[in-house]
Amino acid sequence: MKPVGTFCLVLHTHLPWVAHNGTWPVGEEWLHQAFTGSWRRVLRVFESLAEQGYSDVATLGVTPIVAAMMDDPYCLDEIHSWAGRWQLRAEELSARPEFGELAGYERRQAVACLDDVERRWLTGGLSGVLRPLLDAGVLEVLSGPATHPFQPLLTDRFADAQLATGLADTRLRLGTTSPTGIWAPECGYASGLEDRYAAHGVSHFLVDGPAVDGDTGFGRPVGESDVVAFARDLPVSYRIWSARAGYPGGESYRDFHTFDHASGFRPSRVTGMSVSSEAKQPWDPASASAAVLRDAEDFVGAVLSRLTELSRRHGRDALVVAAFDTELFGHWWYEGPEFLETVLRLLPRAGVRLSTLRGAMDAGLVADPIRLPSSSWGAGKDWRVWDNDEIRDLNDEIAQVQQRLYAVLDGRFARRAAAAVPRPSAGRDAVADQLAREALLVSASDWAFMVTRDSAADYGRQRARGHAERFHALADAMESGDARAAAALAERLRRIDGPFGHVDARLF
Repeated sequence: MKPVGTFCLVLHTHLPWVAHNGTWPVGEEWLHQAFTGSWRRVLRVFESLAEQGYSDVATLGVTPIVAAMMDDPYCLDEIHSWAGRWQLRAEELSARPEFGELAGYERRQAVACLDDVERRWLTGGLSGVLRPLLDAGVLEVLSGPATHPFQPLLTDRFADAQLATGLADTRLRLGTTSPTGIWAPECGYASGLEDRYAAHGVSHFLVDGPAVDGDTGFGRPVGESDVVAFARDLPVSYRIWSARAGYPGGESYRDFHTFDHASGFRPSRVTGMSVSSEAKQPWDPASASAAVLRDAEDFVGAVLSRLTELSRRHGRDALVVAAFDTELFGHWWYEGPEFLETVLRLLPRAGVRLSTLRGAMDAGLVADPIRLPSSSWGAGKDWRVWDNDEIRDLNDEIAQVQQRLYAVLDGRFARRAAAAVPRPSAGRDAVADQLAREALLVSASDWAFMVTRDSAADYGRQRARGHAERFHALADAMESGDARAAAALAERLRRIDGPFGHVDARLF
């Protein structure tokens, strides 16, 4: 059967901003739920398809700081402990007759997760789980800037360092596999970014559909470069993503917002978008699975219709790029991984070719060059979420940190050069590395997003200011000339900040 077109599923794994303290429902709970509910389950979908001979299935973006967490022994040990507590909570829930079936279901899921964590994750981390999927050609992995900054608002020099650090981290973790594609954080674009990408060996990246006026059927080289932009197809993606009309709002699916607060479990189904939590009906996995099949078949029909429309318009085979945060599948929409697997099995049967973005380029699904406008996938499809009066102070702080970072680093490396230690061959500088690390963390796009969208706004400001204060304290120590005090402070900060520890200041 000749394919009617190509479907590219692109997932972006990004939920890194957690504290190293706290229990349910705050602190590290975000990370633990994302791993147990989404990341591990989604990767099992791809592993199941790989076992049956599928290849070139999907493109997976992994923010480098998430990869660092998921390779870090501390974080993996904490996930292991959390999964054990999950099992204990399920056993405690079994003492409540009204939750007997849910308790049994949750216990089985917890036991399976514990077994998986103990057999694979504690020994190999995310990198050990990903490598076989990459070697088998099932996935393409996208890298990106180290700490997910909104690139258009960074200085050129710092943006280069963010990208160089992220790409180096991905190469380190995945061995000989060198990603050539990136997930541009927030799909943020400014004129000239393609030249930076080309200089770092990046061949393709993502933008949102409106950046190409909805003409999403092909990758498009940007400007005078050979770097290809793929655009997310909104009519197809919003069938899942839309808060008002997306599949996750279906009445049979597990309700994300309704908790049994004594146990931390979600016992209810959506029932209805306007139904109060107290009136929602119990969640039934069998009914939810039936809804998954119906919605997956509907989605496949929508993809076929869209591909037919694009092919007729352009007179050639086209593609549909559907891009989402990975956490949607399993963390926010519990049945999401089951939906993904069903869709990925049904599409080839319907005559649709599955492909990675790299595979789409290799297949020639690239059209004429384009000039892109300033854009993002945020509200308004412009920069307003990350550049507005409400967060002017945060952006000013990021700018000040970048300026001071280079003043301190340039002075430090200049002194080393004057001491006859050539910069390119000089060894690692742990104090300078930590200073760069704090600067990377100050610039994460999530802090501005949280404030602008009033989603954990106080937490966003706290994290941004906390890293800025640490940065300036270390910069003060470095400029004081007290090398011993600066080294001691850098070590304390390294231990506080967690696993993203191999930032190399020489890349800056």
